[in-house]
Amino acid sequence: MNGYHRRVTARQDPAAEARKIPRADRLLAAAERSGWVGRLGHAPIMESVRAALEELRLAVLAGTPCPPAEEVEARLLDRLAAGARGTLRPVVNATGVVIHTNLGRAPLSRGAVAAMQEAAGYVNLEFDLPSGERGDRYGHAAAALCRITGAEAAVVVNNCASAVLLALAALSERLPSRRGEASLPVADAGAAGRPEVLVSRGQLVEIGGGFRIPDVLRRSGADLVEVGTTNRTYLADFEQALSPRSRILMSVHRSNFRIEGFVHDATLAELCDLGRRAGLWVVDDLGSGALFPTAPFGLGDEPTAGERVAAGPDVVCFSGDKLLGGPQCGVLAGRREAIDACRRHPLLRALRVDKVTLAGLAATLADHERGEALREIPVWRAIAWSPEELLARASSWKDALAFPGLEVVEARSAVGGGTLPGVTLPTFALALPPGNPDGVAARLRASDPPVVARIESGRVLLDPRTVLPGEDEAVLAAVRGAVLAPGPTAG
Repeated sequence: MNGYHRRVTARQDPAAEARKIPRADRLLAAAERSGWVGRLGHAPIMESVRAALEELRLAVLAGTPCPPAEEVEARLLDRLAAGARGTLRPVVNATGVVIHTNLGRAPLSRGAVAAMQEAAGYVNLEFDLPSGERGDRYGHAAAALCRITGAEAAVVVNNCASAVLLALAALSERLPSRRGEASLPVADAGAAGRPEVLVSRGQLVEIGGGFRIPDVLRRSGADLVEVGTTNRTYLADFEQALSPRSRILMSVHRSNFRIEGFVHDATLAELCDLGRRAGLWVVDDLGSGALFPTAPFGLGDEPTAGERVAAGPDVVCFSGDKLLGGPQCGVLAGRREAIDACRRHPLLRALRVDKVTLAGLAATLADHERGEALREIPVWRAIAWSPEELLARASSWKDALAFPGLEVVEARSAVGGGTLPGVTLPTFALALPPGNPDGVAARLRASDPPVVARIESGRVLLDPRTVLPGEDEAVLAAVRGAVLAPGPTAG
């Protein structure tokens, strides 16, 4: 329902009301007097004028009285003000979901933001300053990635799905040089037919947006060979599935679900040993990209990128914008021969990242190398909050608001982002007074800046774990507006 609808107390004549609708030139003149034409341009203003008049016309024909022309002008100016902010707006994440996919995943550190801003101008992206010759765009982050993970080489693309696609496309076209040392004579570079990638049935996962591992395998130009069963896959299953067309043994970390009970997986180390004996590549899709142990934070034993590289695969693929805490990108790290093959593949140019992403990633990696991740990287700062600190923060909100019906309650925060399924962290949240939680949540989202909360057990909860430093006053102002002075709910 748009803003022109109002309660009708007497039967209106739609034709008579329609004649009261102001002309487009009057609204355009109002926008020009207010300076919006100069700020936004004539075409966007006319589009908003036409949209506002069409909404008003439909409302009037439905029996709603036409508001005064001054009110129509005011509503147009409000529309223009909202449009001037753009569609991509900063929000306050009070959901408690640390890596919130719909809210842009990992917020960036101050160092990453500064580095990306500095890189917005001319930079030596592909220019070697000492020699004055063409330089290597991928070298700006590769050295740090190798130091942190122990890899021989690394390259960065635009997300982890791209990293997997590139690894499969590049490596399925050839066999590793070590194939001459293989003790299992199964790999044959001249074998007719499409190359094969072997993967456990229990690892044929789907991640967000309908992205499925079998789909990316097919688009890489290779055939998928399913090995084992959903819940139990042994190394012998891989051995029995080998053929002259086999090229890659693949391991996929189940980063967004768990299989429990009667289960078994061939380990990555076992696959690497088989890869050496059969003369095949081994590719590991790690996913979330943790760079240090997660168990001390109550997150379970999520494998780190360094641990997976040390197990010996040719390529480990992981995200830069999840547990690593940087901008959206995907990393391929591992043996130099495999990474060089990926760098030479034509697909890399379609998947490469820009200068700003490389700058943000390099700054985030620097935070890790300095041991400052818990203080500087927002994802890890949020994860490291103690329950006592969260209780104190939620209680301070309650005291500052000081109106009836507020309550500080125990709750659970999620890591999110397709990472650590089922793992939650203890938190304390501010529960707003019961009654119309959908309407209250909508009014919070309509505040400036928008505050995004969650609803549990019929109440709106504000979780301080994901509210960044300096955003407390915005939360308090939004709650006062949503609870004490409620207006119409957002559409």
